[in-house]
Amino acid sequence: MIQNIPIEKVLFLDIETVPNASAWNELPESEQKLWDKKTFFQRKNEITAEDFYMEKAGVMAEFGRIICISVGMMEKNKKLLIKSFYGDDEKRLLEEFGEIFNRQKLRDVILCAHNGKEFDFPWIARRFLINGMPPPLPFQMFGKKPWEIPHLDTMELWKFGDYKTFISLELLAHVFGIPTPKDDIDGSMVSSIYHIEKDLSRIVKYCEKDVLTLANVFRRMRQEDLLKRF
Repeated sequence: MIQNIPIEKVLFLDIETVPNASAWNELPESEQKLWDKKTFFQRKNEITAEDFYMEKAGVMAEFGRIICISVGMMEKNKKLLIKSFYGDDEKRLLEEFGEIFNRQKLRDVILCAHNGKEFDFPWIARRFLINGMPPPLPFQMFGKKPWEIPHLDTMELWKFGDYKTFISLELLAHVFGIPTPKDDIDGSMVSSIYHIEKDLSRIVKYCEKDVLTLANVFRRMRQEDLLKRF
C-alpha cells in the first residue's frame, strides 16, 4: 500500500523539454533525414517532417533536450521544499542535478512523477548518456527486479491495472480538488516560450507548480492533507 511508503523519502520530479533546434532549417541535413525515418509511420503522410518536428521533437530524447528539472521533498513541517535545475547548457544542468544523489538523504530515494515511467525517468537517463555521463543510481534499472526499482508513477497508480487509461496531471488534480498547475501555460506552449519568447523563468515556475501538484495528488491518493510549498 502506498500509505506504507515513507513520504520523506519520495523525490517528486518534473521535467520540461524542448526541440534541440528552434527551426527545422537549423538542423543538419543528416539529422533531418534521421528524423524523417524515425517519424515516417507516425506522420502517415498527413504532416510534413518539418511540421512534425516543431510539434513533437520536444518529446523525443534523441531530438530534444531538457531545460528544467524541478524536484520536491517533504519537510517535517509538512511543507514541500522545491528546487529547480535549469538553463541553456543541458550538460551543466544534468551535472548539478546528478550531484544531489550523492547526499546521504537521497541514497535510498524513491522517484515519483506523473507518467514518469514512460517519460521523465527514461528521458533523464537517456540525456545523461547522450551528454557522456552515467545516469544517477535511481535511474539505472538494468539487472534489477521490478520491486527493486525505486520509481513511483501517479498515472500508473491511477490505472489500477487498466492499460487503456490515460489521465493528465491537470485532470487528476481537478478530480482531487487540487488547484490546477496550468493557470498560466501548459506543456504545448513550452517550446515557443523557450525558443521564441526566451522566457525560461516562466517555464521554471510552471515546472515547479507541476511538482507541487504532483506531490498533492500523491497525498490525496494516500487520503492525506495537501502540502504547502516551502
